[in-house]
Amino acid sequence: MREAGKWSLAAVLMLALAFGYSNASGAGGRIVCWKDKSGKVVGCGDTVPPEYRDNATKELDKRGVTRKTTVSADEAARRKAQETELAKQKAEEERKIAEQRRQDAALLGTFFSLQEIDQKRDRDLQQVELRIDELQASLKKARTDQQKQKIQQTIAAENREKEEVRQKYAGYRKRYIELKGTGESAARAPAATNSKK
Repeated sequence: MREAGKWSLAAVLMLALAFGYSNASGAGGRIVCWKDKSGKVVGCGDTVPPEYRDNATKELDKRGVTRKTTVSADEAARRKAQETELAKQKAEEERKIAEQRRQDAALLGTFFSLQEIDQKRDRDLQQVELRIDELQASLKKARTDQQKQKIQQTIAAENREKEEVRQKYAGYRKRYIELKGTGESAARAPAATNSKK
């Protein structure tokens, strides 16, 4: 059955070529072969039947040489969707690069040494510690369990913020070293002051 199918397709193509020769004046010698959904050539002629117009085609000249091919509507839509997604990814990557450059410029414009980064970190930590101390004092004066619970939740949030401050400035130090090429000995972070646990 498969061999018979090949011969019938070859016969169709030969007839189409012969038709192209005999109708070169009417169709410019153009022969179009169209495919089914699986991509198999199922017919050839001077025009594509309506039911196959969304499928892939192959255009040949009157000598049987392929001059043009088209993809199916489904394949064209898939390629377009892929191109759109790639364009989105490229735009997002460019946005990230631009944002990183902006952050780098802000970092270098704000701090002129690792010591300044450490000093600013310690000041920010000190502010958090002062708030925690005030909350601890309020906790001792709280009269109801509800008040105590609310204060304890706030203290827990302040402790989380303290850790976030440490991580933020650790990131600043790391990026500053990457940008400035500071030596490893200068890159060691001194112990943060006022960093109660």
